[in-house]
Amino acid sequence: MLLYDCSTAPSPRRVRIFMAEKSIDIPVKQVDLRNKEQLSDEYRAINPQCDVPFLVLDDGTGIGEVEAVCRYLEDAFPETPLMGTTAKEKGFISMWNHRIEMGGLMAIAEVLRNSSPAFKDRALPGPDNRTQIPELAERGRQRIVDFFQTLDTQLEKTPYIAGEKYSFADITAQVTVDFAAWIKVVIQDSQTHLKKWHDEISARPSAK
Repeated sequence: MLLYDCSTAPSPRRVRIFMAEKSIDIPVKQVDLRNKEQLSDEYRAINPQCDVPFLVLDDGTGIGEVEAVCRYLEDAFPETPLMGTTAKEKGFISMWNHRIEMGGLMAIAEVLRNSSPAFKDRALPGPDNRTQIPELAERGRQRIVDFFQTLDTQLEKTPYIAGEKYSFADITAQVTVDFAAWIKVVIQDSQTHLKKWHDEISARPSAK
């Protein structure tokens, strides 16, 4: 197998943490997003969606999207389970992962892609150029600020995002919190549950 990655991007980092937690070793090839290598003819031929991560299996099948890549790895390498073992766990982890993607990662991307000169005409990922909408940046900033409080409230109830066990939802939340620093949104002093969780998660070997 071969994983197309970008060491500086948040989405493939989720896959790398997932792999580290499972002790999975897959060859990795870097795609330079800063210099728009994902839009090259060579990479378009591999992945027409022009994004990372992208996993190519031994038979040449390509799997894109973080959750899809991790779902494949979860089934192919079942030890240590990170997406749940019971129907309840699987549903709850999937629910929280989706909430974090939509309320967290997408909100941060909304800020960066609609305000940074680096994303001029690249307001959305993918093969096509999209014009920035500056008004969306402030909305995204407020969304992520509000979502940090949602995470703090959830972590008051359970030690991990989706319950008693570390899971894929924690990986997505960890990357979200770290990614938010790019737009200078950080955990507030009052968010003690989120701070305690983040400190513990960041100490795991996979966080490196």
